[in-house]
Amino acid sequence: MHPAPAMDTAPASPTDTTAREEQALTRAVTKVAEFWAFGNEQLGEILGLSDSTVSRLRNGRLTLKRGTKSFELAQYLVRLFRSLDALMGSDDAAARSWLATHNLDLQAAPIRLLGTVHGLVTVCDYVDAFRARI
Repeated sequence: MHPAPAMDTAPASPTDTTAREEQALTRAVTKVAEFWAFGNEQLGEILGLSDSTVSRLRNGRLTLKRGTKSFELAQYLVRLFRSLDALMGSDDAAARSWLATHNLDLQAAPIRLLGTVHGLVTVCDYVDAFRARI
């Protein structure tokens, strides 16, 4: 009888954890783009990436890297998705409609604001503030 192999019980290294977080965020942001029907150009504008880079993200050949501006912007986009999803009861069509409709408080359709850092943060904060009132 052979002894059972030793189980590796050491915690994941920071590098492993970072890689998993980068992969998870990349998958999440591409799913958001899919749910909201964003093309590569639109997602690239939001994340500050070229169309070809977004195409590689969507194909799984590239992941967003922690510490980059695009990683941070992707976190905001996923935050916005989660907040809107909660408000709209997981109705993607309603969320797309809200994004495309002129908002008096924001003085624009929210989708038009997502292409700048300030706009993305403003829309996220607006939706989060609205959720807090409920």
